[in-house]
Amino acid sequence: MKITDHINNSNGKTLFSFEILPPLKGQNIQSIFDSIDPLMEFDPAFIDVTYHREEYEYIERQDGLLEKRVVRKRPGTVGICAAIQNKYKVDAVPHILCGGFTKEDTENFLIDLDFLGIQNVVALRGDAVKTEIYFKPEKNGHHFAKDLVRQINEMNAGKYLDESIENSSPTDFCVGVAGYPEKHMEAASFSQDIHHLKKKIEAGADYIVTQMFFDNQKFFEFVEKCREEGITVPIIPGIKPLVTKSQLSMIPHRFKVDIPNDLVIAVAKAKDNKAVKEIGIEWSINQCRELLDFGVPVLHFYSMGKSDNILRIGRGIF
Repeated sequence: MKITDHINNSNGKTLFSFEILPPLKGQNIQSIFDSIDPLMEFDPAFIDVTYHREEYEYIERQDGLLEKRVVRKRPGTVGICAAIQNKYKVDAVPHILCGGFTKEDTENFLIDLDFLGIQNVVALRGDAVKTEIYFKPEKNGHHFAKDLVRQINEMNAGKYLDESIENSSPTDFCVGVAGYPEKHMEAASFSQDIHHLKKKIEAGADYIVTQMFFDNQKFFEFVEKCREEGITVPIIPGIKPLVTKSQLSMIPHRFKVDIPNDLVIAVAKAKDNKAVKEIGIEWSINQCRELLDFGVPVLHFYSMGKSDNILRIGRGIF
């Protein structure tokens, strides 16, 4: 079922969903099942599976020169999605990126998903590789998520890259895109970021799922601004509980997300990460209760493959 259908059929009830990481290369899928199993008690509407593009390593050869090598640390998104839908009968939502994909790669990826009966995708630009400051698309790839969304919707209309194909079968994907309550780190202003988000919706995106945030007021203002700009699609908040002290500096640095001072003080005073985890759970429960009162369509949790804290938060609010 499409994500929008899940929302429309919920009769105003807030749904539960979460996101997982594919296991590191060399590990098996059982670790994924182990993290999903405890959360099935909340009857998740869907499970997102992230996609991780290739990275580059430089290996010193015997002659002293450096050899550039492409590595993929977390392969398997498509297979994991198929396994989730087969085992749990829950819709799996793979992420699909501009980075690392040509348009032909994208088309083939979508064809495979269509064959497997996977109806939902999240279309993202993706980050720059670690060796680059700014994002660079593949040759004959997409530079912006709006262009990726447009290609997906062209396939939904039966239009493939090879225009000589006749009587092509249209796909039927529901497309999610990312939104940033505190603006994307590369956007010049919050208003410009909302403008870019609207372009993704105009290209055919069906819903928005946000980056993590810890201050609900930022989310409420984001939703209000989207509605003022004529964005009417469902907006799903993304929730990530804090678990370690190091995240106080890592999250603002990497994601350009503010952490409220009350939370900062509480975490800074915590004697160890076990105490931080308890603080993160309590903060997220309170955050989610307020979001439930606001009437969000789904509470979407970034589990990072760890389900114990999400389990406790879920039991505190559902």
